[in-house]
Amino acid sequence: MYRDKMIRYFEKPGPQNTEKTIEIAKERAKELGIRYIVVATSSGETGIKVAKAFKDLNVQIIAVTLHAGRWQVYEAPDPNKLKELEELGVKVLTCTHALLGNVEMALRTKFGGVMPTELIAHTLYRFSQGVKVAIEIVMMAADAGLIPTDEEVIAIAGTDKGADTALVIKPSYTNEFFSLEVREIIAIPRNKG
Repeated sequence: MYRDKMIRYFEKPGPQNTEKTIEIAKERAKELGIRYIVVATSSGETGIKVAKAFKDLNVQIIAVTLHAGRWQVYEAPDPNKLKELEELGVKVLTCTHALLGNVEMALRTKFGGVMPTELIAHTLYRFSQGVKVAIEIVMMAADAGLIPTDEEVIAIAGTDKGADTALVIKPSYTNEFFSLEVREIIAIPRNKG
């Protein structure tokens, strides 16, 4: 048995794809009966958009921010947006990144070389930044006990800001990385930008 499903390919990565990515991720969540949505959000804006779009579905949304060590380079979550996420029932997770930004990065910075998780991350970047981030945030949410590892979730992520990638994933904990399965690509940019 097989299913014909369309994948949305965006010509360019970036925030201009956010609304469409959320729309088609919601449609697929309904079709599959998904109960957990994991979304990457730096400022909190994309998390709010997802929460508002999914408000009529019985799903738990987990918004994953950059870890605090990256806030100086990128951006810290906006406290007002975090408050709004909380009011919308979204669980916000800020923790060490599963693939990049962890102790291995510190070792590479100090001593040089390439670390195994960095190789994994850069392999996933060949698909898109959003694919790497989607897989990473799902493991982070699983490690924090916010999603189960025995049912599919939808991960929404993107390139820089906004969302341009959505995947159906069977999660795993980071220490069981090779159990993680990307089951479907819902949306992805064709060009990596």
